[in-house]
Amino acid sequence: MSYRTALSEVLADVVGPVAEETRIQDRFPRGTVTALGQAGLLGLTVSAELGGGGMELREAADVVTRTARVCPSTAAVLLSHYTAVAVLEAYGCPWVRGEIAGGRHLASLALTESESGAAAGGPGVADPLLAPRSVATRSGGVVALRGRKRGVVAAGEADTYVWSSRPLAAPAGLTLWAVPAHASDLFVPARPGVEGPRGTATSTVFADPVLVPAEAMLGTDGAGLDVVLRTVLPWLIELRAAAERVHPAGAEPLHPSGAEPLPPADAGPANTRHRTDSLAAS
Repeated sequence: MSYRTALSEVLADVVGPVAEETRIQDRFPRGTVTALGQAGLLGLTVSAELGGGGMELREAADVVTRTARVCPSTAAVLLSHYTAVAVLEAYGCPWVRGEIAGGRHLASLALTESESGAAAGGPGVADPLLAPRSVATRSGGVVALRGRKRGVVAAGEADTYVWSSRPLAAPAGLTLWAVPAHASDLFVPARPGVEGPRGTATSTVFADPVLVPAEAMLGTDGAGLDVVLRTVLPWLIELRAAAERVHPAGAEPLHPSGAEPLPPADAGPANTRHRTDSLAAS
């Protein structure tokens, strides 16, 4: 069965019937996420060798577009999931990738700093996505992550978060981590503020601190900025464009206003938006 046929069946049988209830009751669409996983759509972009669909950004954008026509909340969850999976597919461990391929694992992004962190970014830092305030400290084989991330889609619902911090030892850049949702002291408020579209469980996530194995690092220390520029932002740009092509005018946006903002052209490093647009077009 093709992914398009599988998606059509899930949209008609599962997503559509509860889409209005998801929005009105502001309830995370757990049933639709489970159905998407069982249909192979959560693992759409994981390599076929691990049991995934082996598809690329174009197919992910198609899924987001078609889902947005039926349930914008579910489309927003998929948008964050597919972008996080793009990072995990390149740098994550085979077990997590296999769980995603099997439809048993939901991923999300935890990259944008809290309001307080943004205010402390300092001169010349226009967007904390590129210069996180979160810190990482290593002791032997364990790393303690401390910080808070705002606008996290599927907060308290995802199984793995792609988390950014200052480097452990590198002089510049940022470092990315795969943080499991079950990690001790990873905290999501029971009554979150309004941070995103209804039904997406968008909230602030706190690490105070969270302990992860050193092997949870995605890529190398300090090289996460290049991953954000070359992978995260191009996927976000393309998937948001795909969703917004069908999103009704005047309705709330598919992505949270505070979630993973795209940096302005004068954000450091210089010409970030220009570089990102060039990458997205390549």
